[in-house]
Amino acid sequence: MALVLTVCFLGFFVPAPSVASPSNNNDFLRCLSTNIPSQLVLTPSSPSFTPLLVSSIRNARLVAPATASPPLCIVTPTNTSHVQTAVRCGRRHSVRVRVRSGGHDNEGLSYRSTTPNGEAFAVIDLTKLHAVHVNPHEATAWVETGATVGELYYRIATAAPGLGFPASVCPTVGVGGIISGGGIGLMMRKYGLSADNVLDASMVDANGNLLADKKAMGDDLFWAIRGGGGGNFGIVLSWKLRLVPVPPKVTFFKVAKIMEQGAVDTVTKWQTLAPALPDDLTVRVVIQKSQANFESLYLGNCSTTVATMRSRFPELGMTSADCKEMSWLQYTAYIYFGDAINSKPLEGLLLNRSTTLGPFVKNKSDYVKKALTKETWKKIFLWPNGAASGQLILEPHGGIMDRIGAAKIPFPHRSSVLYNIQYVELWNGKEVGGNVTPNWIGSLYNFMTPYVSKNPRGAYVNYRDLDIGANKVVDGVISYDSAKVWGESYFGPENFRRLAEIKRKVDASDYFQSEQSVPPLPFNE
Repeated sequence: MALVLTVCFLGFFVPAPSVASPSNNNDFLRCLSTNIPSQLVLTPSSPSFTPLLVSSIRNARLVAPATASPPLCIVTPTNTSHVQTAVRCGRRHSVRVRVRSGGHDNEGLSYRSTTPNGEAFAVIDLTKLHAVHVNPHEATAWVETGATVGELYYRIATAAPGLGFPASVCPTVGVGGIISGGGIGLMMRKYGLSADNVLDASMVDANGNLLADKKAMGDDLFWAIRGGGGGNFGIVLSWKLRLVPVPPKVTFFKVAKIMEQGAVDTVTKWQTLAPALPDDLTVRVVIQKSQANFESLYLGNCSTTVATMRSRFPELGMTSADCKEMSWLQYTAYIYFGDAINSKPLEGLLLNRSTTLGPFVKNKSDYVKKALTKETWKKIFLWPNGAASGQLILEPHGGIMDRIGAAKIPFPHRSSVLYNIQYVELWNGKEVGGNVTPNWIGSLYNFMTPYVSKNPRGAYVNYRDLDIGANKVVDGVISYDSAKVWGESYFGPENFRRLAEIKRKVDASDYFQSEQSVPPLPFNE
């Protein structure tokens, strides 16, 4: 990992941590031992180290890079003081830390460095900090960063039936990661992003100090942690969330269309229809193998869903036979696990953090502000997969997303957006040449350039993509201009500059640093 700028802050030069020497590394480990029990600090010599490192890796593509250049150690804190000790020891002995909650970082930057044999770093794995405390009367919950979304859903629904929370469709995603990047999902058109519903938080800052609430943080830092990306400003320990009302029954439907059944025409119309539907009805599209799967969540009953679809979207041909009514908690499991909810308890499905490593995966993202033509969609449907399996996930905006300003939190993709695209490429990395990413995702992404947002081309930080850009070092200093390339895609020019200004105030020496971390704003900018 690169060295960073020695910044001038409030009249003093604050040096960034220098590259740690082997003696520094040993001193760092000894420092940890003064306050953290030895069983909570695993080094590569421990037989439990690699299983723990790999346990939260969700993408087989990242296993080999992570294990080839492993962290100096993995710290698994069980209380706040352990996190404070890790940061203070890291600063004292020039060892940076990376922070992992759920392990879903698309490029693995929460637990690996892309520089082989580079600067030593430690991983703080927050999975032991996963408590959820629900207050049904206030309709709020405090959730620790290491909890998964599935655990959050389950605890809310069992403690406070009739309440829910807008977040991911994937239950193994860590709460800390999804909120730090914004948090899209099928209730965002009704209630906004996960980060829009954060009321308070506690965190450890770059000096190892506990900031127990937003008052201690100040308005700027509290703004930054709600959507400004994880691993930039400190380590958030817990979040106070505004819970939202959900009815006793919600409706899920899924309708599949192949090209011969009018899939291209249907998706073409969906682009402008879906963002204009009632706020409590969200219809997303998953396109794979020239087939479009329309999946929906409606905060109401099946008969109303069918009537709305027949009136607004008759081309879909949706009927009551396509509907499933269920509780909101059942829906959160069903959209991910399908019919497995009929044979397995929801608790076992939603509280299970472990997943089986599947294929290699590469992700990209885009935002669409003007509907694509039917001719363009036909080309997309017929785009050759080659050795990979390609998938597009289209998530509609509109609803309350249109009514929240682009600067309310760092997530800027609001009123002008019709929908976002997640490109997902999957392939067998164990085959000969499998370590090379196939070209389906890259070629289609290039093809889409004229049809998506521009200046900058937008991207979603929770679909992290190092192809957009990475921090570069010029004369021993992180180039702010290099960070702007990816930063303005994720956050927009104004929000990214504000994030860099806040970074300069709260972490001037750039202790929390990665290949796509927000750098301190230089004073000459």
